[in-house]
Amino acid sequence: MHYSVTPVSREVLRRRMREAVGVYVDAMGYAPAMIDDRIRAWTAHQREPGWAAVAAILHPPATPAAEAVARADCPIVGVAYCHHGTTRQWWHRQVRGGLAGTRPVSEIQALLADYVELAEIHVDPRHQGQGLGPRMLRLLLADRPEPRVLLSTPEAGAEGNRAWRLYRSLGFADVLRDFRFAGDPRPFAVLAADLPLPEAPGPAGAPGARR
Repeated sequence: MHYSVTPVSREVLRRRMREAVGVYVDAMGYAPAMIDDRIRAWTAHQREPGWAAVAAILHPPATPAAEAVARADCPIVGVAYCHHGTTRQWWHRQVRGGLAGTRPVSEIQALLADYVELAEIHVDPRHQGQGLGPRMLRLLLADRPEPRVLLSTPEAGAEGNRAWRLYRSLGFADVLRDFRFAGDPRPFAVLAADLPLPEAPGPAGAPGARR
C-alpha cells in the first residue's frame, strides 16, 4: 500500500466525514461520543469563504490518488482543511480580543486583515512519522491568495510534540501564547506563518521541490 496526499472536495469529504472526524478524535485523544458534534461543525465550516481540504490516504500504488480518495476501501489516515478568515467568525473575534492591548491596533488590523485560518490538521496516530503532516500543509496552502496563515494549537511543555515540531519547521511564529478561548480551560498558542511556506528540502542538499 502507498501513502498519498490529495485534494478532497466538499462532496467527497461529506461522504467520508465520519471517517475523517474519526481521525481527528483518535489524534486528539477525544471520546468517540463527540464525533457527531464535530461532524456538524466541520460541515458548517465548508460554507466558509475560501474553504479547501486535503486528505492523506492509504491505497494500492496502481490506483490514482484522485480516485482512491473517493473509495471507501482506501482509508483516510490524515485530514486538513482551511478557509479565509473574516471578522464574523468566532475564532477571529476571540483572537482579536486576545490581542487587544498586547500590541498597537494598527498591527492587529494588519495581521488579521487578510489571512487563511488552518482550522484542522490531523494524522491518525498509527500512521504518524510518515511525513504526512508537512505534505498536507504544503499542498493545502499552495497558491493561496492570502499573505499569511494563522492557526491555534494546544500548548505543550517545551513545545514537545509532533504538532509543534511541524509548525516550527515551517516557520510559524508566536502571535499569542497561553491564550484561553471562551469555554475551553486549556491554554492555546496562536501562530502565524508567511505564505508561501518553505519548500520541502531536496535530497542530498539539492534545491527543494514543492509537492
